[in-house]
Amino acid sequence: MRTSEVALKAGVNTQTLRYYERRGLLPQPPRSGSGYREYPAATVGVLGFVKRAQELGFTLAEIEELLDLAEGGPEACDQARALAQAHAAELDRKIAGLRQMRASLTSLVATCDRPRADRSCPLLQALEEPAPADGAGRR
Repeated sequence: MRTSEVALKAGVNTQTLRYYERRGLLPQPPRSGSGYREYPAATVGVLGFVKRAQELGFTLAEIEELLDLAEGGPEACDQARALAQAHAAELDRKIAGLRQMRASLTSLVATCDRPRADRSCPLLQALEEPAPADGAGRR
């Protein structure tokens, strides 16, 4: 299959396909006599794997590792599980951080219920404050 056909079947654009090729997620396909890339049909399945892994939040580096593991034997399952567990733990940390940010914003918004004459806007004041130099307050 040529580049445009693979991209269409996989639901990606041709530049994405070529990028994945440069990154090593896809092997370099052979070229036809006229110089066109000729991808095997299995490439569409690999691209589907990459897209599903991205939907789960895996980075391209992690996806590359998962693709390598997919070619391995039964012991690869333990490594894939460890990678997925580490990824789930990272998602839990991000979710906790997002919940904390939401709680802070909700608290700031609640102060807006005071009578207009009795308040300055702590929400705007909080946003005007410089971030701590150590980066702890960076978002």
